[in-house]
Amino acid sequence: MTNPQLGNFQQTSANWRAVLKKNQRNTILVMLGFVCIYLSLGLLIDVALYSDQYPNQDLWSIFLELLSGRLWPIATIVAGGIAIFSIAITFLFHRKLVLLGTKYQQVNAQSTDPQLQKLYNLVEEMKIAAGMPFMPKIYLIDAPYMNAFASGYNEKSALIAVTKGLFEKLNRAELQAVIAHELSHIRHLDIRLTLMASVLSNLILILCDIIFWSAYIGGKDSSNSKSGNNIFLIILIFRYLLPLITLILMLFLSRTREYMADAGCVELMRDNQPLASALLKINQDHIDSKESHQEAYEKTAHEAIRREAYIYDPKKANISMKHSITDFFSTHPGIMKRLSAIGYKKKPKT
Repeated sequence: MTNPQLGNFQQTSANWRAVLKKNQRNTILVMLGFVCIYLSLGLLIDVALYSDQYPNQDLWSIFLELLSGRLWPIATIVAGGIAIFSIAITFLFHRKLVLLGTKYQQVNAQSTDPQLQKLYNLVEEMKIAAGMPFMPKIYLIDAPYMNAFASGYNEKSALIAVTKGLFEKLNRAELQAVIAHELSHIRHLDIRLTLMASVLSNLILILCDIIFWSAYIGGKDSSNSKSGNNIFLIILIFRYLLPLITLILMLFLSRTREYMADAGCVELMRDNQPLASALLKINQDHIDSKESHQEAYEKTAHEAIRREAYIYDPKKANISMKHSITDFFSTHPGIMKRLSAIGYKKKPKT
């Protein structure tokens, strides 16, 4: 039985492949944006360092010499090394990081509980339908709210986690749609992309603060230097502008990947109704149980790191995450927009 709320919607046609191609292009543009930000930050550090060594040269000439290779971009190379090391650590321990703070149990082919075996069979069924060579790790999180996410840096290392609330409240077709959505994240490799973007964005924010305070303290010794003042002004602008740009890119990336996974789910199931029904149920459950779910989210440590990966952003029900930089923004498209993208539009009032 589908969600009764679908009675308020009319089914329309939707081009899933066009949605996937469009969002893949958008994702590439976002990652290029991150690369440009990172390169700009590295060059800024080098310009600041060389301006102290060559006080008689203006900033523009130092910048051109760095681009031409006449000056060695030491800071850029070091910062790049730190970024690569951070990404490597994230890849190695991604499973522990995304499950951090949760109470969970792993589900596998040897699970004796019939309900857990049902979950395993559903994932295996959709994995075969998707033509995936590897079976993702499956985890059931002991939480009352309805949510799910996928993580990993390739198909072999991937995992799918669903909450007990989602597992118990959705029917088989709806649960299958959620699993197909998460498998689509894995197939599109956007789980790897999101991991990389998250690490780079956090690293950018840390480096911005380090550069700012170093320039602030060092600027006291060269307060009469014109180049020193110019450098500090540039760093000050970067410090407040880069976090905003990074936040916008992360939000756009997260929303893009949700559209892609929704389209991939419908393509995989050859039916858009189960996903539409599941999304409406999840949304309504968060609205109806807002107070208890708010408490449950707050009691589960490190929920903010899973927020972008979840199939549903609790912010849609005005449920906030503790210590989340994106707490004032939603990392997912609106429910109506997601339904429209997969072919469901609300019927006009008569």
